[in-house]
Amino acid sequence: MKKILLIGAGRSASTLISYLLKLCKEKSWSLAIGDVDLELARQKAGSDARGFKFDVSDEEQLREEIGISDLVISMLPARFHQLVADGCLTQGKHLVTASYVTQEMRELDEDVKAKGLVFLNECGLDPGIDHMSAMRVIDKIRDNNYKLIGFESFTGGLLAPNTNDNPWQYKFTWNPRNVVLAGQGYVKFIQHGRYKYIPYQRLFRRTEVVHIPGYGYFEGYANRDSLIYLDVYNLRGIETLYRGTLRRPGYCKAWNVFVQLGATDDTYTLEDVGEMTHRQFINSFLFYNPGDSIELKLAHYLNLDMEAEIMHKIKWLGMFSEELVGLEEGTPAQILEHILKKKWTLTDEDNDMIVMWHKFNYIDDDGKEIEEHSTMVSCGEDPVQTAMSKTVGLPLGIATKLILEGKITTPGVQIPIHKEIYEPILDELKEFGFDFIEEKMDAEEAKIG
Repeated sequence: MKKILLIGAGRSASTLISYLLKLCKEKSWSLAIGDVDLELARQKAGSDARGFKFDVSDEEQLREEIGISDLVISMLPARFHQLVADGCLTQGKHLVTASYVTQEMRELDEDVKAKGLVFLNECGLDPGIDHMSAMRVIDKIRDNNYKLIGFESFTGGLLAPNTNDNPWQYKFTWNPRNVVLAGQGYVKFIQHGRYKYIPYQRLFRRTEVVHIPGYGYFEGYANRDSLIYLDVYNLRGIETLYRGTLRRPGYCKAWNVFVQLGATDDTYTLEDVGEMTHRQFINSFLFYNPGDSIELKLAHYLNLDMEAEIMHKIKWLGMFSEELVGLEEGTPAQILEHILKKKWTLTDEDNDMIVMWHKFNYIDDDGKEIEEHSTMVSCGEDPVQTAMSKTVGLPLGIATKLILEGKITTPGVQIPIHKEIYEPILDELKEFGFDFIEEKMDAEEAKIG
């Protein structure tokens, strides 16, 4: 009997747990679910699995739980994966995560191969489904001996279209901290053969427009470093390489207010946070002028009209209210995140939506440039069975099954960019309704359109 250990039972693991419970029942396998919250672990496990309190810093418990398992799925914060990986390597157990491969993890590759283990990382949504769906088309282009000259990819976790009382058309569907800190540093990509760089303070003013048939227009801002995919996807020599994040139109200009104020800075702590209101937080970054309102000072500072849509968005978030922040200490970014959670946390009435869109440009046998789009849109059912939970959890669950069935066997620290991994996962995802619509067109016609 195969034994699966899942560490971390938070909201993002809901669909994964449902999949694993059904899988274990069908296969007569066993599932153990560990979480720092004992009640949550037991609730998620129900009567069909073992739920227990788990502390990743407890070396003895970590060793014991890994030791009695065949495969470990880590849904812990990324900073803890290495502890789990070291334990899995020592005891000869497979590992699956949704997080980016770190240099530390990569350095385990030779030892993992020597033991014949699979350490599959980046097998969620983004990273995860983005890798698999992109490589399926890239490999098809290469198999036909066509020349790939451009690849652009965007993913967004947003609110579903039926949520219309939110002027941002956005709430947190994944890690809020990552949203607040998105894009910091320098952005790097390639455009028509030229290396391009965008400093953080300009990022949210340089956006791309993406149209998704049936869902309307979106705007995309560039991810931090697209250049790493030159080697990950073997794209050296490509003329355009750009990866970005999707939001609804107007989001980026409004978010840029916080960037320009310095409210997303995470490098220092503010004073007297315990007595600070939302209004005082915004005022902390503005000129001292007791004769002007904070709204007027903000509008003047950023050259905005007082009645502008951006000002409405900021007001809707409660940024001008006298409500206490609710923290005793924090950096600007931590305080902003805490305030945003008050309005951007999913409620029982909210449904989320995942949009993933790839664009490929290549030269075919006749020397004609072809543009191909690959699109996936998925909407959640409720605040528990979210589109985010499904698209993160299902690939992890499917990969777990394939590894334990001996259908994914190539050992080492890897990501799902090889056919052995991505083909069966994408095929099963299609059965769950997560299918990519692919559309080809003449590149010149696409430009006109």
